Amino acid sequence: MTLAALVLCTTAAFAQNERREVRRGNRQFGRDKYQESEISYKKALLADSLSAAANYNLANTYYRMENWAEADKAYSAVQDSLVRKPSDIAKRYHNAGNSMLKQRNWQGAIEAYKNALRRNPGDMETKTNLAYAQKMLENEQNQDNQNQDNQDQNQDQNKDQDQNNDQNNDQNKDQNQDQNKDQNNDQNKNDDQNKDNQDQNQNQDQNQDGQQPPQQQPQPKISQQDAQQILQAIQDKEKETQEKVNKEKALLLKSKQKEKNW
Repeated sequence: MTLAALVLCTTAAFAQNERREVRRGNRQFGRDKYQESEISYKKALLADSLSAAANYNLANTYYRMENWAEADKAYSAVQDSLVRKPSDIAKRYHNAGNSMLKQRNWQGAIEAYKNALRRNPGDMETKTNLAYAQKMLENEQNQDNQNQDNQDQNQDQNKDQDQNNDQNNDQNKDQNQDQNKDQNNDQNKNDDQNKDNQDQNQNQDQNQDGQQPPQQQPQPKISQQDAQQILQAIQDKEKETQEKVNKEKALLLKSKQKEKNW
């Protein structure tokens, strides 16, 4: 990506000061004194603001100083109508394309190289630079498309995720509502059962309150003396019974012995 020729031919109409400052700037440029050459070219433009040589060489100076924005302005200030040779116009577009290439302005560089090739179709360096700019633009567009696709895919994934979250939230909401409904039904059932139990207990209480207690038979009262007499009579009766039983046992035993001795 070399620079084209630095000096454009000036026309006879240029003022003497403009030519002198351009020549001084060219000498300084050749010695890599870019700041001094910048001053000289600007002085030439003060003498003739339309000087194609001063604008073009000032643009080349900015290019060497890597001040790409100012280089673009100076290249754009060169009017093709003031340049006598088509090859010089081609050099201006070529250098402008190089400046845009440095700024990764691929589309601007492509247009500049195409303008250079219209004036000088056989320039192989310009063709090479054009192919490079076109390739870089294609890569950038592919990258942009890939980024857009990724962005769209992420948006779709996020949308699907949001929909799934909404669906899960709805399901959880419905499930919670069903659970709350079942709990409320169970609670109502328990309340009803408790109410029934309360009603049953209340009825039992009312029934108990309405029942008459059973009549108790009055117990006869006896004196201690009567009780002793009754107890003595019972004991005498038991003694009499026991004596009778003993007599019967003795008779039976006697009867059995008699039978054995016959």
